[in-house]
Amino acid sequence: MKSVIFHVPGKPQGKARARTVYNKNLSHSVSYTPENDLLYENLIKAMYITAAKGTKFDKDIPVALRIVARFEPPKSTSKKKVQQMLAGELHVMKKPDIDNIVKVVADALNGMAYKDDTQIVFVAAKKAYSAEEGLDVIVEEYKATE
Repeated sequence: MKSVIFHVPGKPQGKARARTVYNKNLSHSVSYTPENDLLYENLIKAMYITAAKGTKFDKDIPVALRIVARFEPPKSTSKKKVQQMLAGELHVMKKPDIDNIVKVVADALNGMAYKDDTQIVFVAAKKAYSAEEGLDVIVEEYKATE
């Protein structure tokens, strides 16, 4: 079974909404993706390319996507609470939303890891506290036993 495992360093980000503005010269509205989203998607692509070593899932292969978004505990947190956070006793319940994290990863890997994100048939994602921030991502061929 093919799989690619990689890490994206830095604070996890979610996919932001597209921005829409009215362009007077064109006499209609234009939508665009915010620059921070593009930069983050490019970082995800670069980390995938480094780890994948040419691996790509053909258009007829169903794909499973597994994501762990790791966040550092806030600096102002007590030592006792930090220990609870790192032990998994306390959960991350702050922005970004987990569905927006999945969306930014799926969109970044579209055309890179797989032909189209319609191939994604299974997603497992969670947010957790960790000493090191970042995304841990596994892209693998989906097997029906999951």
